[in-house]
Amino acid sequence: MTINISVVNEYRQLLEATIAHLENLRQHGQTWVLVQPETLAALAKPPPPTPRRPMVAPQAVTTSAPPPLVEAPVTTTPAAAPRPVTMPEPQEASIATEDCELALASLRAQALACTKCPHLVKSRKHVVFGVGNPRAELMFVGEAPGADEDEQGEPFVGAAGQLLTKMIQTMGLRRQDVYIANVLKCRPDTPGQTSGNRKPTPQEMVTCLPWLEKQIDIIKPKVLVALGATALEGLTNQKVAITKERGVWRNYRGIPLMPTYHPAYLLRNQSIQTKRQVWEDLLRVMEKLGMHITEKQRNFFLKK
Repeated sequence: MTINISVVNEYRQLLEATIAHLENLRQHGQTWVLVQPETLAALAKPPPPTPRRPMVAPQAVTTSAPPPLVEAPVTTTPAAAPRPVTMPEPQEASIATEDCELALASLRAQALACTKCPHLVKSRKHVVFGVGNPRAELMFVGEAPGADEDEQGEPFVGAAGQLLTKMIQTMGLRRQDVYIANVLKCRPDTPGQTSGNRKPTPQEMVTCLPWLEKQIDIIKPKVLVALGATALEGLTNQKVAITKERGVWRNYRGIPLMPTYHPAYLLRNQSIQTKRQVWEDLLRVMEKLGMHITEKQRNFFLKK
């Protein structure tokens, strides 16, 4: 029998993520979970038919003549009324946050099992769903996972991700305060190459975009930041030049969207002018969010 290791790994990853999430809810006093209608519908489907056992011919049995039938009196007992089912009342103070966490957990479980791009399913190690605060006001969107992200199953953990974390901290936030995701959830395959990355194709991004759209719908951030041209192209389905688009506010499904350079570009181009351009973009984001900006922050990366 041949075992598909990729399928086994995906199943294990999905199972471990689900168990960990349920354990976390139980530790915080949660005794019930919401179930999506689609899940209930799937569970309601009848199981596949089981093979019938072969018929066995009955053995002949010799018996005496049966006694005459006597109709017995029938006593009818009224059925007991069904007891009403009492559902636990959700706590009003935390229902919104718990709803977001549960909705993201459900969406994550579905994304981990996605097989819409067979070539990416074959080459990926992990589906890189997203990470961060499910109620974040600020959400960063990149293009696709790299080798480090594919290995760890978390977006922006390589060199570019470490720089992004520093950028977030310079804004006065922590990485766990924001939400980080990619347009493409799987690392683009590189047939015949042992290293390096490739740009996602338009078709790959169109296929994967619904996952990101659902993430945004659940989190409802106040501001989106598109990191690089590819991320902006994935969101808008338009060819763009990031040098012209960065720093200019866009509107994405009713949410302010700020395009800026990808952190990987800053690693290649470390001029103070480029750093200042990105920082000015982030200052605009901070202003849009109503964050307090110190004089020191306003003067970062200015030529002296």
